[in-house]
Amino acid sequence: MRASRSCSSASGCRHAPPSPRCAAPCWDPSPRRDERTGPLHRASARRPEGRPVSAAADAGAGWRYGLLGAPVAFASVPLYVHLPHHYAQTLGWPLAALGTLLLASRLADALIDPLLGRWVDRLHARSPGRVLAFGAGAAVVMALTMWLLFFPPWPAALQWPGAALTLLLACASASALAIAHQGWGARLGGDALQRGRIVAWREGLGLAGVLAASVTPELAGYAASLALCALLLGMGWWAWTAAPRPQPVAAADAGDWRRPWQQAAFRRLLAVFALNGIASAIPATLVLFYIADRLQAAAPWPGLLLAAYFGAAAAALPLWLRAVARWGLARSWMAGMGLSILAFIGAAALDAGDAPWFLAVCLAAGAALGADLALPGALLSGVIGRAGDRGRHDGAYVGWWQVVTKLNLALAAGAVLPLLAALGYQPGERDPAALAWLAAVYALLPCALKALAALLLWRLWAAHPEDLA
Repeated sequence: MRASRSCSSASGCRHAPPSPRCAAPCWDPSPRRDERTGPLHRASARRPEGRPVSAAADAGAGWRYGLLGAPVAFASVPLYVHLPHHYAQTLGWPLAALGTLLLASRLADALIDPLLGRWVDRLHARSPGRVLAFGAGAAVVMALTMWLLFFPPWPAALQWPGAALTLLLACASASALAIAHQGWGARLGGDALQRGRIVAWREGLGLAGVLAASVTPELAGYAASLALCALLLGMGWWAWTAAPRPQPVAAADAGDWRRPWQQAAFRRLLAVFALNGIASAIPATLVLFYIADRLQAAAPWPGLLLAAYFGAAAAALPLWLRAVARWGLARSWMAGMGLSILAFIGAAALDAGDAPWFLAVCLAAGAALGADLALPGALLSGVIGRAGDRGRHDGAYVGWWQVVTKLNLALAAGAVLPLLAALGYQPGERDPAALAWLAAVYALLPCALKALAALLLWRLWAAHPEDLA
C-alpha cells in the first residue's frame, strides 16, 4: 500500500506510514507473524471495516496497557510521601538536610529524563520488543533500589552517600519505566475522548496502586508493601506485552530531544502543567506531617485518609471523561482546578481533632485529582499528534513532561521543608504558631498556585483553542 495514501477519519490509521497530522489512533490493528500474533491483536483485526479502531479504549486492551501504571504509581507513594516522613521520624534526619538530599537527587534525576526519552524513541524505531526489554530492566532496578532505601544495609558512615545514590537509582529507574510506558500510550493516538480513555486506564489503575501503597505499610509494614510493589511490577510488565502495540514508524531523526521545544503549543501547555504540578506536589510532600501534627490523628487515620483521597480520584475518572465529551479537555481541567481550590481552602481551617472533616476534604480534593491525572496527558498526546511527531518523538515529549514533574517534586521537598523549618516547625511540633504555618503552607499556598494555573489555562484556551483540542 502506498505511503502517500491519506488516513480516513471513519476507519482509523490503517495506512503505513500514517499521516503525521491524523487524529485517529495510530496503531496497526493487523496481526503479524513477528510481533502481533496475540489474541488482542487478532480481535482488533476482526473489527468491522467501517468502525474506528479504538482497542486501547476497550476494557480488555485498556487494562493490559494500563496495569503497569499500578506499580509505577505505587512506587511514588513510598518515594515521595513515606520516605521523607520515615527518614525524619524513624531515622531522625533533620528536615533541612532531608530537603537538601531530596532536592539534589530529584534534580539529578530530572536532568536525565530527556535522555531517557530519546533512548525510548530510538528503541521504538527499532521494535516494540526492544521497549519491553528496556522496561523489564528498569522494573528490576526499581524494585531492588526501593527495598534498599527502606532497609539500608550500609554502615552509619555511609548513610548519606548510600541513601543519595540509591534514591537517584530508584527515581531514575522509575522514570525510565514511566517514560517508556507513557510514550507507548501517546503513540496510540486517537481523538480527544479516546486519548482521555487511554490515559484514564493507565491513571485509574495507577490510583489502585496508590491506594494499595497508602494502606499496606500500616496494615503489614514496609517489607510487605515493597514486596507487593515488586509483584505488581511483574504482573504489569506481563500484561504490557499483550497490550495494543503502536504502529512502527521508521524515522531517521527519532529521539530528537530538542524537538518539543520547537513547538509553541507544547511550551504553553507545559507552563500550565508546571504551575499546576507544583501546587499538587506541596500537599503531597506535607500531608503526613499535616495529619500527624496539625490534625493530631493517629493510626488508622493516615492510611484511611490517603485511601479516601486516591479512591475518590479513581471513582471520579469516568465523570471527568463524561465532562470531556461535553465540555472538552481544557474546560474540564479548569473545573478540576476549581474543585481542588475549594477543597484545600477547607483544609486550612481545620485543627486538632478534625480528622473526620478532613475526610470530606480528601474526597473533594481526590475527585479533583482525577482531572489532573487524566486530562493533561491527553492534551499532551494531542499536541504531539498535531505537531506531526507521533511515532517519532513521543519519548522526547514525555521525557520533558517528566522533567517538570520531577522539578515540581524537587521544589516541594527542597524548598518547602526548609521553609517550614525556618518558620519554626519541626515534626512532632505542638506550638500553635508553627502549626498555623504548617496549615498555611500545606493548604493555602497550593490554592494560590492552582488559581494562577487555572488563570493561565483559561487565557491559553481563549487565545489558542487549537492547542487544547
